[in-house]
Amino acid sequence: MADISTKYMGLNLKSPIIASSSDFTSNVENIVKLEKAGCGAVVLKSIFEEQILMEIDSFGMNNMFNSYSDAENYIGYYTKKNEVNKYLKLITDSKKQVEIPVISSVHCSTNGEWINYVQEIEKAGADAIELNVFILPSDINSTAQDIEKIYFSILDEVKQKTKLPVALKMHHYFTNLANLLVQFSKKVDSLVLFNRFFNPDIDIEKETIKSAGSYSLTEDNYLIQRWLGIIRPHVTCDLSASGGIHDSNAVIKSLLAGANVAQIATAFYQQGIDVAGKMNKELSDWMDKKNYGKIDDFRGKLSYTKIPNPNLYERAQFMKYFSDFSK
Repeated sequence: MADISTKYMGLNLKSPIIASSSDFTSNVENIVKLEKAGCGAVVLKSIFEEQILMEIDSFGMNNMFNSYSDAENYIGYYTKKNEVNKYLKLITDSKKQVEIPVISSVHCSTNGEWINYVQEIEKAGADAIELNVFILPSDINSTAQDIEKIYFSILDEVKQKTKLPVALKMHHYFTNLANLLVQFSKKVDSLVLFNRFFNPDIDIEKETIKSAGSYSLTEDNYLIQRWLGIIRPHVTCDLSASGGIHDSNAVIKSLLAGANVAQIATAFYQQGIDVAGKMNKELSDWMDKKNYGKIDDFRGKLSYTKIPNPNLYERAQFMKYFSDFSK
C-alpha cells in the first residue's frame, strides 16, 4: 500500500491534504473532526490585521483626530487583547486535542503593529504561520516596486520576530510573477499559490455592489497548476496548492506539477469533512496503480524542466491550442 505521508515546512504530515483557513478551522471541535477525517494539517481561520484595527476604531466614536480619551484607549486595548487572546486560545486548545500540525494564519497588508503578535502566536504553540497577504494593485500612484517592497518588509520583520516556519499565501497580480516568486522563496519556508479574496458583483435591480461568492471553482486550479509547474525547478522552498481542489484528481495534478501539499476548503463546504478521507484513499489507490511507493516518487514529475515541451505551461500555446481544437 502506498505511503501518502509527506513533509511540509519541516513538519511531518500523514497526508498531503491540508484543511485551509475557513470556518471549519475556527473551532477545536471541527479541527478534531478534520484530523479524524484524514487531514495532514490544519490552517486556522485567519485573524485579520484589518479586523483588529476596525474593532478598535469602532470604539473610537469616529474621532477624526485619533485623540482618544483614556477611557477610549482602554476599551480599544481591551478589545484588541480579547480578540487576540481568543485566537491564541484556539491555537493552544487545538494543540492539546490533535497531533497533526496546527498552522496559524494572519491576513495582513502592512508591516504594522500586528507583527508583534507573531511572538505570542509562537508561544501559544503554533507549528507554523501562514501570512495571507493581499494588496490589490489599484492605487494609480503606487508602482509595482512600491507594492513589492511592502511584501518584502512584512516577510523580513516577521522572520525577525519568530523561529516558526513561515508560509506566504499570495495572489498572482504581479508584473513578473516568476521572478518575484523566486525572490520570495528565498525568505520563506513555503509559497501558497494562490489566495482567494472578495470579488464584487453588481446587482442590477438594487443597483448595489454585492459579493460574487466565495467558493472556488475547479477551473481555478488550472492557473495554480501552471505556476506550480513553472517555478518548481527554480525554488527550494515548499509549495502549497490552494484553490479549485475539489477531488483527488486535483490533488494528484498539483503534486505532479510540484506541490508538496494541497489545501482544501470549498470541498468541505460542498461535500463534507469526510471528503478528505476519500481523497486520501483515491490518492493511495492511484499511487498503487502507478507503482509509486511514496509521493516523492512522482512529485514534480510534470514540472517545467521535466517535460519534453515546457512551452505547454506558457501562453505561447494559446493560439495553437484553439487552432487544433477547432479541427
